[in-house]
Amino acid sequence: MRIAIDAIPLLLRSAGVKTYLLNWLIHMRRLCAPDEVLAWPFLDPREDFSHERSVAGRWGTLSRLALLHWNNCRLVPPLHWLGPRADVFHASHQMRRPPKRCKLTATIYDMTCWLAPETHSPANVRALHRFAENVMLRADGLIAISESSRQDAIRILNLKPDRVVVIYPGVAAAYFKVTAEQAAQAAAKYRLRKPYVLFVGTIEPRKNVDALLDAWMRLPEDLREPHELVVAGAEGWASPRTLARLKSGEAGVRYLGYVPELDMPGLTAGALMLVYPSLYEGFGLPLAQAMAAGVPVVTSNVSSMPEVVGDAGLLADPRSEQEIAAAIGRLLESPELRATLAAKARARGARFRWEAAAQQSLEWFRAIAG
Repeated sequence: MRIAIDAIPLLLRSAGVKTYLLNWLIHMRRLCAPDEVLAWPFLDPREDFSHERSVAGRWGTLSRLALLHWNNCRLVPPLHWLGPRADVFHASHQMRRPPKRCKLTATIYDMTCWLAPETHSPANVRALHRFAENVMLRADGLIAISESSRQDAIRILNLKPDRVVVIYPGVAAAYFKVTAEQAAQAAAKYRLRKPYVLFVGTIEPRKNVDALLDAWMRLPEDLREPHELVVAGAEGWASPRTLARLKSGEAGVRYLGYVPELDMPGLTAGALMLVYPSLYEGFGLPLAQAMAAGVPVVTSNVSSMPEVVGDAGLLADPRSEQEIAAAIGRLLESPELRATLAAKARARGARFRWEAAAQQSLEWFRAIAG
C-alpha cells in the first residue's frame, strides 16, 4: 500500500502544523514497512527544520509550489499522473483539487475559521471554507487531533461521526529527555536571569496575548518583580499595539521572538510554568510539550485544552484576566503545588508520543484503503 501525504506545509512559514506534519511523516516512515509513506510532492522530510523557512531550498520550493498552483487551477487538467500512484492521498489545507483515483483523507486541526473567524484573516477563512467543500466533505476519512475538534467538525459540517477518528499528536523525544544542563544553557543564551513564566505560540489574536499581559500586570508587584514573563513566538497577524507592548519590556516582560526548535526543550524545561490562555485550540502542542518536560501549566477552560491537560494544570476562563492572574499567582506562591503538578504533568505528557500516533495512523490508513 502507498500512502501519499501532502507535505506542502513544509514549504511554508508555519508553526504548529509544520511541527505536526514533519514529525508525523518521519515516524510513520520508520514504522510503515512493508507499506510506503510518500511526502508529496517529492519531499524527504528531515528532523532539522525551521518554522520560518522551507525544507526544500529556494528553487525546490518554487518548483513545488508551481506544481500545486497548476493542480489547483480549474482551467488545466489535474496532476493525477504526477508521482507514483497512491492508494490513499492525505490532503493539506493548500490542496483545492485532490486526486480522484484513490482514497482521500485529511486532518482536522481546529474549526476556528467557523467558530472565531475574527481571529483569522479573511483570506484564510475563505481558504478553509474551500478546503471543507473540496476535501473534508468528500473525504473517505478524517483525523481529528482532539475529541473537541472532532465534535466541532461533526456539528459544523454535518459529518458522519464514523468518518472521523481522534489521533492525538505526539511530542518530540527531546522534550521527554531534556536535562537541567540544557535548561541552563537556554537561559544563558537568552539572558534569562530571573525565574520565568513562559508563553509559547505565534503572536496572533487567538492566542490571547493581550489578556496574558494584562493578567501579568494584575499580579502584586512584590510577586511579579522577582520573576520574568517570557514570550516566545514569531510575529503573526497580531495588532501593532500587541507587538508594541511585547517589545516595550514593560513590567518584566521579555519577548524573544521566534525561538529555533533546537532551543525549545531547554527553554521550556527551565520555566516555572507554561501559561497558555488561548481562546480556542484544536490541541495546543505547547501544553503537551511542557507536560512532557515536567512543567506545570496554566491554560484555558475551553475547547481542547482541558482534554489535553487533565489534572496536570490549572484552568482559567481566557476572557477573565483576573482568573488568569489568580492561577499564575497561585503557582508562583506555592512551590509545593508546582511540584505536585509537575509530577502529574510528566505522567500525562507520556500519553503524547509520536510512535503511538504514527502506529495508530498507519492502522487507520490501512483500514481506509481496505
